[in-house]
Amino acid sequence: MKISIITPSFNSARTIQHTIDSVALQNYPNIEYIVIDGGSTDGTLEILHANDHLISYWVSEPDKGIYDAMNKGIKQATGDIIAIINSDDFYVHAEVINRVVQQFKRTKVDSIYGDLQYVAPDNTDRVIRHWASGKYQRENFLYGWMPPHPTFFVKRKVYESFGLFDTRLKTSADYELMLRFLYKNNISSHYLDELLVRMRAGGASNQSWYNRLKANLEDRRAWELNNLQPYFFTALLKPARKINQYFARYKVEMELWQSKRLENV
Repeated sequence: MKISIITPSFNSARTIQHTIDSVALQNYPNIEYIVIDGGSTDGTLEILHANDHLISYWVSEPDKGIYDAMNKGIKQATGDIIAIINSDDFYVHAEVINRVVQQFKRTKVDSIYGDLQYVAPDNTDRVIRHWASGKYQRENFLYGWMPPHPTFFVKRKVYESFGLFDTRLKTSADYELMLRFLYKNNISSHYLDELLVRMRAGGASNQSWYNRLKANLEDRRAWELNNLQPYFFTALLKPARKINQYFARYKVEMELWQSKRLENV
């Protein structure tokens, strides 16, 4: 199975090398890596040129935002499976893609997702939130659930059947797409109970209370665009789920501390 990995970028010189390296380190042999840049002016293009041998296709041109860039990448992709990892995210080890592909082969599902950690931008070893996704149950969307988008691997035929990202949404198009795929069209999915991706904290929808309110309103609109009826509390539970992710971080840190302690005994 061929897998296409897409990275949208814009003025990402500070972080994109880490993303590229994490893709290049994957030990799965059949990877197509695509970078769609929005016309960066900060040195990102120099980094892309320097890594030309690691990238299957890249382009730098003005776009209409991150979801437009993702759509361009999907249209360019030729893989059986499509993954999207942003320019400030990275895969946690070299086996990620191999394990995902093996799960596709074993389960025969349309999509696979796993766990994600938010880390400090200046110290990626410091975990801020631990997003343990949990086993897939379609009805969980009604209770504010969604999988972490950078860990969401989908067969290309699903995009061909049910469409790309809706660029009318500025911060919640990933949520809308997963709602459309998983909840509305009921594609099959499987939870890979592993940490797959780390993401630097500080995304657009979390930078201020105003942006969080805007994102919450867009989440409501995602249901409306699909002619779906959530519960009255669905949109409220979605941000509330983040609270558990902060507590989960301490559990992860304790487990790591205990394992290191045992190593030193």
